[in-house]
Amino acid sequence: MATGNAPPSLQRHFGLMQATALNITMVVGAGVFVTIPLMLAHLPGPLAMLGWAFAGILIFLDGMVWSELGAALPGSGGSYLYLLESYGRNSWGRLMAFLFVWQFLLSGPLEMASGLIALSQFAAAIHPDFAQWNEAHTWKMPIMAGSDFSCTFSPSRGLAFVLGLLLVILLYRRVEWLGKLTMTFWLGVVGAIGWILIEGLPRVDFNRAFDLKTTEWPGGMTFAQGLGQAMILAIYSYLGYYNICHVGDEVRDPGKNIPRSILLCTLAIITLFLLVHLALTGVVSWREIPVKSPEVDSYSLSAEFMRRLNGEWAAVVMTLFLVWSCFGAAFAGLLGYSRIPYGAAKQGHFFQSLAAVHPQLKIPHRSLLLVCMMTLFWSFFDLTWVITALITTRILEQFLGQIVGLFLLRARQPLLQRPYRIPLYPWPCLLAAAGWLFVYLSAGWFFILLGLGTMTAGCLVFLAWSAWCKEWPFASPPNSHVQEMPWGPH
Repeated sequence: MATGNAPPSLQRHFGLMQATALNITMVVGAGVFVTIPLMLAHLPGPLAMLGWAFAGILIFLDGMVWSELGAALPGSGGSYLYLLESYGRNSWGRLMAFLFVWQFLLSGPLEMASGLIALSQFAAAIHPDFAQWNEAHTWKMPIMAGSDFSCTFSPSRGLAFVLGLLLVILLYRRVEWLGKLTMTFWLGVVGAIGWILIEGLPRVDFNRAFDLKTTEWPGGMTFAQGLGQAMILAIYSYLGYYNICHVGDEVRDPGKNIPRSILLCTLAIITLFLLVHLALTGVVSWREIPVKSPEVDSYSLSAEFMRRLNGEWAAVVMTLFLVWSCFGAAFAGLLGYSRIPYGAAKQGHFFQSLAAVHPQLKIPHRSLLLVCMMTLFWSFFDLTWVITALITTRILEQFLGQIVGLFLLRARQPLLQRPYRIPLYPWPCLLAAAGWLFVYLSAGWFFILLGLGTMTAGCLVFLAWSAWCKEWPFASPPNSHVQEMPWGPH
């Protein structure tokens, strides 16, 4: 009799194939096409493929961490939930959850801005004449003396900014019908990747792809420095291999399907991106690919690939595919990312003003506008800077934070049912932590300080906010172990 009055719950409708498809859908975007020239700036020729391989090993190891946490805590929220529960819901978990959302307000808009910047690069390369005109009307404003850190203003960046404004207008309304567009956006990049593999793999010239007769090393850096920079770019393209963890309470048999979907996704995308890299550089020699500004800002490797195989019409079609895909990725990302500050604020773990919902449109309008405006601001910065900044600001609070959290969760909740346990524990965790630290230290002193500064500022703001609200650590946590871990041993 009481079951009729029970509150509605989410349905577990994601099986293994659907969960794997969701992960791959979030990963497979236009990022692979813009990062290959940038990777060649750090590792020459075929050595750039090592960036994909070593970053692939890192995400495979890190995927084990996501798998154990996702199987043990199959709820919505992903990192936000894992950090909150692992460190203690009423104590240090509040700080870690706050820091995750705090860094997200920087890394999330940076990620979405990278899509708009990529869109501008693809649009600039739609025709050689437009590329020359765009380059002639490009102005760079240096931000830091002695470095490539700058803002870029050009016709193609202006187009990306206008399309970004269009996204804000589209998202600032009821979203029921907009969700139906996401599949058409994704089909654009799937079509582009499939077209490149079908056309390119049979025509790969292995002598061209694996040509390494050179004594010059890009940028005067060491191999380790170049590998670290290439891994940052590859990880950017791999982001999303854990996406199923954000909707864990909608997965059937999450103890099995979450780990399996992450494993299948990581193996699939590592193989796919290596093949795309091989197909492109097997047709277009890496020596002919511009790797530095301003030439790279108006260059599209995929368009040049199609131009050589099928003529100008194919380059234009490929460019339209990728512009459409970037627009769709930014749309889907802004739609989902705008809900993260809102969700944290609604649960009382972030600023309450961001929990506001528009009375007519029923959308989290303040959170949406904040994320959108920051995205538009970052869309004028250099792509390499944006990618490096968004990866390094996530490493401390999210990736390393989760690895430490997994150790804490095993120690604090030994009776918690764990359908998936990391094989050879703790070595995969330690190797993943070492990999993330290597990537972090490879980013350069500016980004190392940016990561530390973001975390330090977040801690100070959290303390001030907690003191104002009279919450932990300025108030004693509730004397209840049940609230620490609502999942309990099961």
